[in-house]
Amino acid sequence: MGANSSSSQPPDLYRRLRRAARLVFKGENPTSLNSSSRRPDHEIPTITPEEVQEARLFFPLEKYFIFGHARSGTTLLTRLVRLHPQVHCNYQAHFFTRPPLLQALVADPEVGAWLARRSNRWNHGRDLSPLVLRAVSDFIMEREARQTGKMVVGDKSPNSLLDGQAVHLMVKVYPDAKLVFIVRDGRDAALSHRIQAFIDNPQSLTKEDLRIRQAFADQPEPFLSGQRSLFTEKSLRQAAKGWVNNVVDTDGAARQLLPNQYHSLRYEDLLGEPHGVMQRLWAFLGVDPLAPGLAEALDAELLQNPDADWQQQKAGEIVNALQKGKTGSWQELFTESDRMLFAEIAGETLAAWGYPLSSHPSTQ
Repeated sequence: MGANSSSSQPPDLYRRLRRAARLVFKGENPTSLNSSSRRPDHEIPTITPEEVQEARLFFPLEKYFIFGHARSGTTLLTRLVRLHPQVHCNYQAHFFTRPPLLQALVADPEVGAWLARRSNRWNHGRDLSPLVLRAVSDFIMEREARQTGKMVVGDKSPNSLLDGQAVHLMVKVYPDAKLVFIVRDGRDAALSHRIQAFIDNPQSLTKEDLRIRQAFADQPEPFLSGQRSLFTEKSLRQAAKGWVNNVVDTDGAARQLLPNQYHSLRYEDLLGEPHGVMQRLWAFLGVDPLAPGLAEALDAELLQNPDADWQQQKAGEIVNALQKGKTGSWQELFTESDRMLFAEIAGETLAAWGYPLSSHPSTQ
């Protein structure tokens, strides 16, 4: 029995002394390092003002992000904003808008322990996670912007999945960046998203959705005149709630967290007054809104519609009867039941953004 006890685990006091020695001499707690659960994502530290200044020494270009609900004109806005000789923008890195998110890079338990380890003298006693996240996203954006010779760079990523949470995640890494939020009439956004699903994701549609899709392809007239709905009640209800959540949460979070670095605009105004809207946006981004050649480049780009061309090639039987990019299409395509249901859910938000419930111009 004595022999067996000499090879067993050391007494509690001995184990505690050994752990204390490791903590003193190595600066680490083996119990915490072997933990199987990383701290919650929201506990990843927010970057400090001092760390922001450090990051900008290496990556000095001004940053901005474009958010918006799905099918609200974010892609068009990207194409237009980067016409400026000093502004670059590219599509959908989804740093803060779609899982797994930028913060997934430091979410692993072992990675988090490594970056925060007290024996790591490079971190000066602070978790390096926010600086790692900032360095990664800065490098991704600046490596391309520098090739174009531009000094302001941004990413366009629709934030329909995370709504206002995306703003909070962005601010934890980029409290110094600017945020642009584009809003489109929720009824038109819902229609555009529905048609996109018919074209790009028929495999994800329900049997009832597929029946509607086929009926529209075979005989679009009843749908185009508002006699028959393109939606099931469930799909339209989800679309209305999703739009409201995105617009209200994103705008509210941005106004709270970025009061001087936030700019919102409406898709309808972008189409109706493109020069004025873009001049205000470029001025917000800190560049000359009247740079030579901008007006001509803007007019030329507005004549292009790559999304419409792609949809035509992929599913001409669906899109032939529709006019892409038109504002107020819901007036013709919504049934009376569609109108009433959407207004019931989203009426207050529609009104707050200047979208009438009973009438809307068909073109801007």
